[in-house]
Amino acid sequence: MDNQTLQQAIINNVRFALEEDIGSGDITAQLIGAETQAHARIISRDAAVIAGQAWVDEVFRQVDPSVVVTWHVTDGDHVSPNQCLYELQGNARALLTGERAALNFLQLLSGTASRCAYYADLVKNTSVRLLDTRKTIPGLRIAQKYAVTCGGCHNHRIGLYDAFLIKENHIMACGGIEAAINTARQNEPGKPVEVEVENLVEFRTALAAGADIIMLDNFTLADMRTAVAENQGKAKLEASGGVTEHTLLSIAETGVDYISIGTLTKDCKAVDLSMRLEME
Repeated sequence: MDNQTLQQAIINNVRFALEEDIGSGDITAQLIGAETQAHARIISRDAAVIAGQAWVDEVFRQVDPSVVVTWHVTDGDHVSPNQCLYELQGNARALLTGERAALNFLQLLSGTASRCAYYADLVKNTSVRLLDTRKTIPGLRIAQKYAVTCGGCHNHRIGLYDAFLIKENHIMACGGIEAAINTARQNEPGKPVEVEVENLVEFRTALAAGADIIMLDNFTLADMRTAVAENQGKAKLEASGGVTEHTLLSIAETGVDYISIGTLTKDCKAVDLSMRLEME
């Protein structure tokens, strides 16, 4: 994704998060004196890979630009339990008002990055690339796809607009694999064309029709090896469907170029974080 898309997503994500959390005003924070200053330390309770620094910065920029955020880690860093991630200095009301939104972004995105790092480590001695999918939290796709890269995995298409992924229903509606590929080339020249196939017969048809990427959906390991051997580098091959941490390495060893895994973004567990406030 380009930097402009990422930056706009960060601003929008934070604005929506603060709107739903603050509403007409943080009535609890208003119990504290308006000029009271405070210092806070944010601690990780878990081992994790960090992602989401820019979202935290944007939270406090929107809540109160005078709050000073001092980072002791950066995105992609591996951290340990009880490690201080960043510190805050500024108006006590602002620190408390922004606390939950900032932690929500950081713990979700760090959870995504940590899961990706775990999966990436399982295949570190192979040449395969692990890809995310569109199975993301609604409204947070760009954020999660960014976190995927912090964990050492890679992005598939961002949405329905930047690459073709022709699946069974598309193929049926278009009148076949070759017809679907040809129409895609005519409609959007230059956009990557990927076709999902369910057996070797469909694979050979997609290969002959000139697909850029062929997704091998729920293929057996033996059929994956056959596809790799017959492909001879003509298209990129992507394995998908039912991939788990237990099957990942054996799939990678078949020689496919990519493995797409929905669980990288849809099943991540948020990292446990806490904020310790000190009044001045």
